[in-house]
Amino acid sequence: MRTPNFCGSPVHSLSRRAFLGAAATTGACAFADMTCLDVLGSPALAKEMKQKQKRVILLWLAGGASQLETFDPKPGAPTGGPFRSIPTSVPGVHISELMPEMAKRMHHTCIIRGLNTRIADHGGGAMLMMRGRRNEAGLKYPDMGAVIAREMAQVDSKVPDYVTFYTQTEGRGMSPGDSGFLGARYAPMELTTENTPQNIRRLDGITELDHQQRADLRALLSKQFSVGRSSTSLASHHEAYQRVRGLMASESLFDITKEPQKIRDKYGPTQFAEQTLIARRLVEAGVPFVRVARAWWDSHGQNFETHQEMVPELDHVMATLIDDLKDRGLLDDVMVVTLSEFGRTPTINASLGRDHFASAWSMTMTGGGIRGGAVWGKTDEKGQSVVDQQVDAATLFATLYAALGIDPHKKYYVGSRPVPLVDEAAHEIEELIA
Repeated sequence: MRTPNFCGSPVHSLSRRAFLGAAATTGACAFADMTCLDVLGSPALAKEMKQKQKRVILLWLAGGASQLETFDPKPGAPTGGPFRSIPTSVPGVHISELMPEMAKRMHHTCIIRGLNTRIADHGGGAMLMMRGRRNEAGLKYPDMGAVIAREMAQVDSKVPDYVTFYTQTEGRGMSPGDSGFLGARYAPMELTTENTPQNIRRLDGITELDHQQRADLRALLSKQFSVGRSSTSLASHHEAYQRVRGLMASESLFDITKEPQKIRDKYGPTQFAEQTLIARRLVEAGVPFVRVARAWWDSHGQNFETHQEMVPELDHVMATLIDDLKDRGLLDDVMVVTLSEFGRTPTINASLGRDHFASAWSMTMTGGGIRGGAVWGKTDEKGQSVVDQQVDAATLFATLYAALGIDPHKKYYVGSRPVPLVDEAAHEIEELIA
């Protein structure tokens, strides 16, 4: 005889004894998760992690930094602007005088000067340069952060898989992190208001025991709900929730006061510098992908004043990060990428600005399997077109993935549909892979 008010769901068929037994087991595992993060400081574990996985820090120059004021200057040309070019540590390679620190370190860095990505609007350009392709109707592709998290994350990792800092407001909504069809497990932890994740701490009014029991109850009900149901979305959300306690324990990784003052002084006091230092702390602990956005480079007016202010900061922070990774023995395992949604026009407009330009622009990759000192692609004397070794978005992504040890030709499956990691016609540039 059915008990009155019983709906028939198997969720309600659980006995008190079974619940308490399952909760105790789950609680013990959750408590263990909280202590696992402490061993991340172990040199032995750090060495093992370095051997097993590569990681990426993306310095996202939101709004479109000018290649002419950074990595592909054209001094003396009508389009060149007021800044000189300077020699670098790579014979024959010159960059903007606004980047003297990177000029000394160019032997670590690969410049791609032949990008032709064709999309010169912020939203479309940002989507393309974070994914390597456009979404299709009914299919949302994961961005590079989600792909690298999927490929590089450790199964039992207690740190986030994908973190993105974007605390300026300009352009933030045009380039959100997106795990696409990979699901919630690889969605980014997005920090948009401060450098420490919000709501990551247990509330003072909730005891540790209460917190464990609430997590146990959620896990138990989720498990019961999953019985007889098969869904990749359901599994992804359940897996994401399982990692909550480990993520809570990773809060200290975001605290730069844990760093020696001399290291903090080297990076500098700006928000971009502090977030980049946090990014280094995160990848050192095993986070596969961190994006640090620096906005806003959209210099339709006063381009030269804008870049005179922003490029030296980029130069200093990027050089400091490379030195820091090298000093820690991590440069071979961590790739530093500088990338925008597009570049700036060679033509200087009436407001002394440069407009959107996706036909011949530049980006860089340093470390993590990329051959340092390489330059790929050449633009004409005015910077208006690529005249040699043109690179599109798919080729760039194939090269980046291959350098990290990810097969760019592998396929994911969405249902029964095979989805290639990059466009099938794209091939990596083998000359750029160390």
